[in-house]
Formats: sequence, structure tokens, C-alpha cells
Amino acid sequence: MASAKIAIIGGGNLGVAIAQGLVAAKQAKASDILITRRNLSKIQELTKAGFRLSSNNPEAVAGSRIVLLCVQPKQLVGVLDEIMPVLDSKKHVLVSTITGISISEIASHMKQPIAIVRAMPNTAVAVGQSMTCICAQNTSGRQLKSVQALFNALGKTLIIEERLMKAATVLAASGIAFFMRYVRAATQGGIQLGFDSEEAQLIAIQTAKGGASLLLELESHPEMEIDRVTTPEGCTISGLNEMEHQGFSSALIKGIISSFEKINNIRK
Repeated sequence: MASAKIAIIGGGNLGVAIAQGLVAAKQAKASDILITRRNLSKIQELTKAGFRLSSNNPEAVAGSRIVLLCVQPKQLVGVLDEIMPVLDSKKHVLVSTITGISISEIASHMKQPIAIVRAMPNTAVAVGQSMTCICAQNTSGRQLKSVQALFNALGKTLIIEERLMKAATVLAASGIAFFMRYVRAATQGGIQLGFDSEEAQLIAIQTAKGGASLLLELESHPEMEIDRVTTPEGCTISGLNEMEHQGFSSALIKGIISSFEKINNIRK
């Protein structure tokens, strides 16, 4: 098997999104990425884009330098046992996207010191707009920079302390679903006001994108942008106040906290 620079162990939704995002951002060629999965028939169509597929994890790792672990927590030990014989401390960097598994837990299964990075992206990696939080151990500055550069090509990154990784998972990864639920609710409201569903969804999406862009590009505070839209006795403040009366902010915060409590109870 020819050498692959990046091995993605676990060709599920996230693993595939990362692969597609790297290619879209020209961070790697499809032929430089090898994706593994037990049942290759579910991702066979990726070969049309030039991606390389395999069900042989050790072979994939042996031909790579960066190894992304994108499997379920319960699968981790089995995967590590599989690839252990081909891991090279001078060559490989392990990048784990596995929810709830600490660096020390991964390192405890290693027979030699291996550079380990935890990265928590979200599925927006596929379109180059992920928010990825990163922490590392036994990793050189050069290795960490190379991993960060990889994910910078897929959106924005933030180096954080590992103790905050579970919170980052909820806020950024689960946050995609929370945001989608808002867009869907706004779309439904637009339909009730008379728009076709496609029109209402377009308005909701572009408005949300514009709001986020204002905060990112102007580095302003949400309340500042809210004040620019609301006028005395106007329709905007009326709608905002009704949402708050119905518990909008409270419900969102409670949802985030509920997800955080759940992630703390995830078992392998």
C-alpha cells in the first residue's frame, strides 16, 4: 500500500466530514487520506472523489503520519490494541476526536510515549467553518502547530486546558444541533407568516450567518448588536421580550447544562 499522510480511523459522519473538509480547504489531496471502516460499503462512494478506503487499521496507520481517531468511546481500546504494533513515537501524532476520553486514558494504553492531541471539531468541518478546541500532551510545539494548522484550514481553533474539553464538546459540537433547532423554529415561524418553506429557511439561515459574521468581524458583543436593532415600542423588542417570558435564554442554558451533565456520565 502506498504511503498515506493522514489516516482517519473511523469513517463515520465526523471522520468523513473531516476528510472532505481537508480536501475542500486544499489542506490535503484526497489520495493522501486513508479512511477506515469495518463496513466499507457505507462509504464506498468516497472513492469517486479519490479517497482511499480500508478496513485494515494497522496498515492505514503504518502509512501515515497523523492518525485521527474518530471511533466511538467503546471502540477505543480495541483500536489501540490493533494499531499499537505499528505506532512509532518518532513518526506518529495521535489526534483523538473521541468524546469523553482523556489524553491520560489514551496514554495509559501506550507501550511507548506517543504525541497525543485531543481535538473537538464539529460537523461544519465539511464546509470549512468548524469551531475546533484542542489540547495536547507529550507533544512538541511543532507537532501541535501542525495539528492546529490542519484544523485552522477547517474553520477556527482554540487551544484550551483539557479540563474544559467536555464543556467545549457541548458548546461547539452539540451546539451545531442547538443552532439547527433554532433555524428550524425560525423557519416554521416564517411559514406561519406566509413564506414558502424554502424562502423562510433561506431568510433564517442568511440572517443567522449575518449575525454571526457581525460578531466575528466587528468583534462586538451580542447585546450591542441587539441594541442596534431594537427601537422604543418596536416589534423587535416586543418579540425578544416575549421569547424571554417564554424562557428562551433559560431553556437554552438549561439544555447546554443538561448536555454537559450527560457527557460527564458517558461510559466506555
